[in-house]
Amino acid sequence: MISGASRPNVRSVRFAVVAIAALLVAAGCAPAGSGASQAGDTIHVVATTTVFADMVRQVGGDAVTVTSLVPKGGVVETFDLTPSDLRAVNDAELIVMNGLGLDDWLAPALADSAIDTPIVRLAENLDGVHYLSGDGEEAVNPHLWLNVAYAINYVRRIADSLAAVDPGRADEIKTSAAVYIGRLQALDTWAHEQIDPIPPKDRVIVSFHEAFPYFAEAYGLTIVGTIVDAPGQDPSAGEIAALVAAIKAAGAKAVFGEDQFSPELVQTVAEEAGVVVESDLYNDSLGNPPVDTYEGLIRWDVEKVVAALKA
Repeated sequence: MISGASRPNVRSVRFAVVAIAALLVAAGCAPAGSGASQAGDTIHVVATTTVFADMVRQVGGDAVTVTSLVPKGGVVETFDLTPSDLRAVNDAELIVMNGLGLDDWLAPALADSAIDTPIVRLAENLDGVHYLSGDGEEAVNPHLWLNVAYAINYVRRIADSLAAVDPGRADEIKTSAAVYIGRLQALDTWAHEQIDPIPPKDRVIVSFHEAFPYFAEAYGLTIVGTIVDAPGQDPSAGEIAALVAAIKAAGAKAVFGEDQFSPELVQTVAEEAGVVVESDLYNDSLGNPPVDTYEGLIRWDVEKVVAALKA
């Protein structure tokens, strides 16, 4: 409940999904790479979330066709693969995931279906990153992309991976990535310009779950608690009371929920604590315009945070 609480493991892949993967292979699905791109074809990419799919599109442009396994508004922590998802994975020429436990529900299916498609884990073993501790089964918090400076590392890794799949388009991909990185650098500067003028004592918040520590670290916020340990794990009345007490003791200014989840718990906590509530931040899923790109997601979250902290 309060920051640092353990989170139960909700990412195991159901036995049925693994069995489906095995059946797909046994039925003679085309081996990975059999549809590898030729001149004039697009690179077929599967990403685990809409956020990563957008990054791939921004880097690859017309050179890529991207499928997101978790749909818009879906919850990556509790996602279950379907047979159609497994077919998309089997046909991919590149698989893009976060790693660090966020979307490792994909790993058993990949192993059981003997797919040899290149896999890029965007968050793992990045240089120049201050990894924050996770909870439960996650030794490291996986939500690095909410720090725009770290998202730029994701973009570089995507560009390198696409260029390796299709060396003939390497120059085109690198040029597109450089343009995108320039926009993200400007976005990072803009985010600081919006939040930095707020006095540090007023940048104390509560988040819905452990998705925002990198965002908070990047932009000078202090998270004094979380409402749930993990999506789907509602707190008890006693835990809510303890969180409300912690909010009052810390002088937190606002409680933030997420668009993918019901606002009821967020509103309850905010009302009992007597603080501002904002129930529709985004983290691992895109939404409708203007939150239909990663850049739009960051702008939305920054504007919502600033408005709540200035209220």
